[in-house]
Amino acid sequence: MSEETKQYAVDLTRLDTAVYRATNSVGASIEFGSGEGLLSPVELLLAAVAGCSAVDVDVVTSRRAEPESFDVHVEGDRVNEDGASRLSEVRVGFDLSFPDTPEGNQARKLVDNLIRISHEKDCTVSRTVENPTRVLFSNDSK
Repeated sequence: MSEETKQYAVDLTRLDTAVYRATNSVGASIEFGSGEGLLSPVELLLAAVAGCSAVDVDVVTSRRAEPESFDVHVEGDRVNEDGASRLSEVRVGFDLSFPDTPEGNQARKLVDNLIRISHEKDCTVSRTVENPTRVLFSNDSK
């Protein structure tokens, strides 16, 4: 099995108590935390799972026809195991609508297979969540 490596990174900056900004190398950013009106870190994880497969499906279907609607719902069950919490199951549901045209019908027919391929091969986020992945922490505090 050959393995290619591409590194991703974000920097996290504290804006206020439990409010943070994540910024990538090109300057795109998102604020999140436990403050009112913010996505929580778990919700960001869910958004990443849904977003990764949404991109996979969108890029291919949009070449055939522009969707009339493109909605993805994702939810997860938080469980507590001996005082440690995690998500036990994440469910992703697509609700897409394409025009009633030959191109729209072609796009519609691709959706199930594209979701399957994204889940099994292309979506780095869901595949990472499903597989054991080492998470290493360090403390460079001064």
